[in-house]
Amino acid sequence: MARPRHDGLTLRFLGAAGEVTGSCFLVDTGAVRFLVDCGMFQGGREAKRRNREAFAFDPRSIDFVLLTHAHIDHSGLIPRLVALGYRGPVHATRATCDLLAVMLPDSGHLQEKDAERETRHARRGRKHGREVAPLYTVQQAHDSLRRLQPAAYDDEVHPHPEVRVRFRDAGHILGSSILEIHVRRAGARKETKFVFSGDLGQPGHPIVRDPTRIAAADVLVVESTYGNRDHRPLAATLDELDAVLTETVMSGRGNVVIPAFAVGRTQDILFFLSELCRTGRACPSRIYVDSPMATAATRITLAHPELHDPETGRLTRWLKAGHGKGARVRFTENVEASMAINEIAAGAVILSASGMCDGGRIRHHLRWNLPRPECAVVFAGFQAMGTLGRRLVDGVKRVRLFGEEIPVRAKIHTIGGLSAHADRSALIDWIGGFRKPPARTFVVHGEPLGAHAFAAAIREKPGWHVEVPEQGQVARLGD
Repeated sequence: MARPRHDGLTLRFLGAAGEVTGSCFLVDTGAVRFLVDCGMFQGGREAKRRNREAFAFDPRSIDFVLLTHAHIDHSGLIPRLVALGYRGPVHATRATCDLLAVMLPDSGHLQEKDAERETRHARRGRKHGREVAPLYTVQQAHDSLRRLQPAAYDDEVHPHPEVRVRFRDAGHILGSSILEIHVRRAGARKETKFVFSGDLGQPGHPIVRDPTRIAAADVLVVESTYGNRDHRPLAATLDELDAVLTETVMSGRGNVVIPAFAVGRTQDILFFLSELCRTGRACPSRIYVDSPMATAATRITLAHPELHDPETGRLTRWLKAGHGKGARVRFTENVEASMAINEIAAGAVILSASGMCDGGRIRHHLRWNLPRPECAVVFAGFQAMGTLGRRLVDGVKRVRLFGEEIPVRAKIHTIGGLSAHADRSALIDWIGGFRKPPARTFVVHGEPLGAHAFAAAIREKPGWHVEVPEQGQVARLGD
């Protein structure tokens, strides 16, 4: 098909600009157009509308897609892109492709269920209410998987004659990548090197290796989720988790509910729980992982030992044994087993998705445990504006779940040190790996406060020129 004509190299910010979710960037040379990420917007009442209206371009005009990692806010609109006519490849690491094989069909299932609920609501009280179509279906998600092209870390990939790419380890979740992209455009004196950080991991965290340091870029696009604050040290974080478990679970008073992203965060938390047991601290006898996606992601994680950091073997042995010093991890198999967890009054640790509490089984566990002052909810990751998790972290006294007003009496804890995102100091340290300033640096994937604070920190030291783009902004890039 005919593609838009223009002179020069452009970068368009289609998501994760002034916010954390919806990661999507369009690079256009006039001869080749490609996307970096194709993520879903999450949180807030406008997310559904924005996901339906996300593509400010014809999907058929895109030559290829590069994915930094599997999280849905970076990959979740791939099925819709394909359903609307995209026929090119989607390049990602092999582990990312493995995760997407279960994550995208699961997302399609959720889209179908959401559409069914909206249809019932639209028809309530009417003879001929409208039928709401899902954002995409399970079948469309499966169809999109045929577009995936797995790549190995550090190998050079050539998705187009004028483009070469390396996937470098980002240390965020299994398979997560920093992208080094060399683009040669007609008439240019040399290649332009883009670096997209994707989501960078916190150094020293378990399961995956630390982020790769990058030496040079002409154009840098860097995340800023925690650009305005540092996490607590890991030792202090484990102390805090130990204290919550001891007070609530080990005392037999109540349950601890942990909303956890199925991919990455659940496996990290299991590691921390295994370490508490191994070192003779709080060791709950009943740990439930109530998420089919988390169960699948854990299985995939254990199947990629070549990507693990050296300590991960301890978690592998703990899980394979099924117990550790009195603890036992139970992965729920079906809805009935999930419902049975809510009959437990005390002594359970419940990990369930979604991590921001906007869907999934976690909402059922919150329904039963939030009203109880003897219980606790532990948030171990970033909560985007507009999500139920954010409202709970911000101290709301009542929430609405399944049509009921639920009082919030449980203790709410935020243990930021469990986050798999690099904090401010780690981001600054990663920036310090560049030998010289990029010609253009763009700070993305952060709410305004965090993004602007991180940009100011980079301007101060190492003293670069930095921009914080707005949604839809187009940056024109020179030679």
